[in-house]
Parts: sequence; C-alpha cells; structure tokens
Amino acid sequence: MDSRHRTWATSERFVPKTFIRPFVRFSRIEASSGIILLIAAVLAIVWANSAWSETYFSILHEHLDISFFSFHLDESVLDLINDGLMAIFFFVVGLEIKRELVLGDLREPKAAALPVMAALGGMVLPALIYFAFNAGTPAAHGWGIPMATDIAFAVGIVALLGSRVPSGAKLFLLAVAIADDIGAIAVIAIFYTSDLEAGYLAAAVAGLIVVWIASKVNIRAMWFYVPAALVIWYFTLESGVHATLAGVALGFLTPASPLYGPKEFDERSRAILDQYPVDDITTMSAQEHADYEAMLLSDIATESVAPLNRMEHKLVAWSSFVIVPIFALANAGVDFRDTSFGEAATSRIALGVALGLIVGKFVGISVASFGAVRFGLGKLPPGTTWTHVLGLAAVAGIGFTVSLFVAGLAFEDPHMSELAKVGIFSGSLISGIIGSIILSRSRPRSEL
Repeated sequence: MDSRHRTWATSERFVPKTFIRPFVRFSRIEASSGIILLIAAVLAIVWANSAWSETYFSILHEHLDISFFSFHLDESVLDLINDGLMAIFFFVVGLEIKRELVLGDLREPKAAALPVMAALGGMVLPALIYFAFNAGTPAAHGWGIPMATDIAFAVGIVALLGSRVPSGAKLFLLAVAIADDIGAIAVIAIFYTSDLEAGYLAAAVAGLIVVWIASKVNIRAMWFYVPAALVIWYFTLESGVHATLAGVALGFLTPASPLYGPKEFDERSRAILDQYPVDDITTMSAQEHADYEAMLLSDIATESVAPLNRMEHKLVAWSSFVIVPIFALANAGVDFRDTSFGEAATSRIALGVALGLIVGKFVGISVASFGAVRFGLGKLPPGTTWTHVLGLAAVAGIGFTVSLFVAGLAFEDPHMSELAKVGIFSGSLISGIIGSIILSRSRPRSEL
C-alpha cells in the first residue's frame, strides 16, 4: 500500500504493527471469540484460587454509588457487569434473533421447524433431569441452569473442526442456539424475575413504546436512542424484571429494513452528484465541494443499511471480545480450595447441572431432531448426516455463559452457586469433548 494512503492502523508504527493488525487477523478466525472466552474463564479460576484471591473477590463486591439527576444506582461491580454490560450482550442477542426471524433461517416455518424442535428438546430434557435430582429441595429453583447453549464456545469448537462439519450443519447449530436463546430469555423473564414494582415496569414499557414510535416515524439519531435506552434499562432494573431483558426488547424493536432501498439509494445519490457538478463550483473550493458532497452521500449510504445490521456490525465485536470475557472473568472464579470435590461429585446441584448438559442436551436435541424429520416437519440440512446431528447435540451441551448467568439469578446462597458452577464447568467440558470426538469422525453426506 502506498504510504501516502496509509491510516494509523495500517501503518508500520509499533502499536498497530504489534497489536492492532494481529488482533484484527485473529478476530476474523471463526473460533476466536470462544478462545478469548476460554482464556477469561481460566484466568478467573486461577485468580480465584491464587494468593491474590482476596483481591479478586473484593473488586467484584466493591460498591459503586452513581447518581445522575433523579436516577440513583448503588450496585456492586459484579452487579453492574451482570445487569449492565450483559444488557448490551443481550441487545446483540436480540438483534441476532430478530435477524433470523425476519431475514434468516427462522423466517420460514418449515425451515425453522427442525432447529426450533431440536432446541425445545434440548431445553426441556435438561431441566427435567436437573429437577429430578433436586425436586423438593431449595435448589429446585435452579432448573433453568442447564437449558442454555453457549454460542461462542459451541461455534468455536465446530469451526476448529473445519471441513469435517458441512456448512449446513454449522447453520443448523447456530439456528438451534438462537432458538435456545429465545427460550432462555423467556425463562429468565418469567421464572427468574423478583418482586415487581408496577410503576417502574410501566415506565419501562412506556419508554419502549416511545422508541417504537420513534422508529416508525424514522427518527434515526443516536443521540435520541442511547439516552432512551439507558432510561429504559434503569426503569427495568428498578422494576424487578432482570435489566438485561431491556436489551433484548430494544434489539427486537430495532428496524430490520433500511430507510432507503436500492432504487432510492441510486436516485438520491445521482441527484446529489447532478446537483453539485464539479464544473459549476462558484461559492466553495474544490475541497469544500468534495467534502460536502461526500457528507451527503455518506448519510444516504448509512441509511441504505438497516439499523439492525449497522448496530450488530458495530457491537458484535465488543460483545464477543470485551463484554462476554469480562462477564466470564467476573463469574467463573470459583475458589475450589474451600470446595470438597467429594461433596461436588455427589452434590445434587452439580450432578443435576452436569447431567442436564451432558445427557439432557445430547438426548433432547437428537430425539427431537429425529422426530421432526420422521414426521415430515423438517429435513436435515444439505450434507448433514445423523452423526453430525449427534455431534452437534453434544456440543450444544456447552452451556457456559448463559448457564453461569442463570445460576447467579437462581441462587442467593454462594455455596449453592459454586456447586452449580462446578456442574457447569464439568458438564460443558465433557460435552465439548464428546461432541468433538463424534464430529471429528463424521464426514459430509456427499463423501459417504
């Protein structure tokens, strides 16, 4: 590249050459987000079991008092991560779900039937297995923990297996995980909501209605939506409904169609170019003319991309490489020095979670998929065999991120939460290993 056209990020300076460009190349690897998440989880466990463990836990439980006009927050660092940063993660999840429902594989009922039924089987059976171990005990409330699939880890493992897993099978796993997310969001909203404050809830709903109206009358300015989102998030937090659901709702409300279609984009762009011809510049310099014209064209080009796509493009990297790793760092730290492995191995909580993920996901997804195909409700993706389905069903038992999230909602007792995390770690690890072995032995249907 000509040095005259280099930007700072593409220059040969030390920081971009040593850090920026290598990270950009790494982030383009399909498994990269899963690798970063694994590193954050391992770091949390090592830190929590090191000589500096007291520092780890004291940082997380440090309280921050934030006041802005009549809004007041007094939350711990851990709560701000789980309620605040994770709202952005769930906003991205909401965007992904809406994209799939409006534009993707889930928009057609027949195409959506197989992954939706598979996801349903993979949610119900794990919950039943956990409940069978813990029915009648205070731990029964944690039945939602093994229901979730961690997209980053699951997709990362499948990506590392390369061509052994056909693209249709990868898309099937993604669709199952997204349908799984819809179920997890519903479970959190219905079963893991504390005492409701009707006034705050009504205010949050009113804020969402205002945002919906604004999108319908084509208000596009971020200076309007960002403050509105923060106010809605605050009202949701104070209402007793988990604040992350505000992110999901805002994701669903984000328009999936652009302001200008291809024809309008072409017409408006040509109109600007014709309105300011280069040989008719009288009141502005050539550079001023070019800048003004470029600004107008940039606005039209921006509004020719759907807000949903724009927001997802802007936030997905922040969600995958910053927010979720911070969440893992804050929530995966279990001090095993005070945990009896004998107790964990026989704990109903740990066993219920682990077997829910390992057995429940594997059997639930496999049987539901077979039933959907057997009764003509769906068909396997191109190149996908039943061996692939079995492998993907096992990989779906990696429930790391959302399982940790639900565990934090289900248990106020730290000891019960730690036992659940032991189950999550062991269940996710075994599921990943089993799935990798099955998928590594599979071949696309065309090669059989």
